[in-house]
Amino acid sequence: MIVFLTVCTQSRKPILAKHDIHRLLLDAWAEAKTWVVGRYVLMPDHIHLFCGPRSPESPSLGRWVQFWKSWASRRWPRPEEQPVWLKSFWDTQLRRSESYEQKWEYVRRNPVRASLVSQPDDWPYAGEVDRLVW
Repeated sequence: MIVFLTVCTQSRKPILAKHDIHRLLLDAWAEAKTWVVGRYVLMPDHIHLFCGPRSPESPSLGRWVQFWKSWASRRWPRPEEQPVWLKSFWDTQLRRSESYEQKWEYVRRNPVRASLVSQPDDWPYAGEVDRLVW
């Protein structure tokens, strides 16, 4: 199972697209070992990522998201930016492998559509943590 997830900042604050936050989120996902993160893009005020449970015994998506958001919030380097996260999130379970590639192509172009860079590969706040396979 691969899930497409969108998580926004509280009041859409543009606080995510920074090198220290990028590192913090990578660390948070590494700590939240029960799900794996595939490809992701950090935008200034939201995150798009693809993820999947590590095993059939993994906790729910909601519990996993709550864990890493809380972990990151407790270590947030700028207290004046609290609260960091919107409580809710949006998720869609992908149905077939073509969906992953199509969605990824759309997501990776977000920084271009937002006029932050001219080419998707120029955006420094994107990558792949683990390879998700069907």
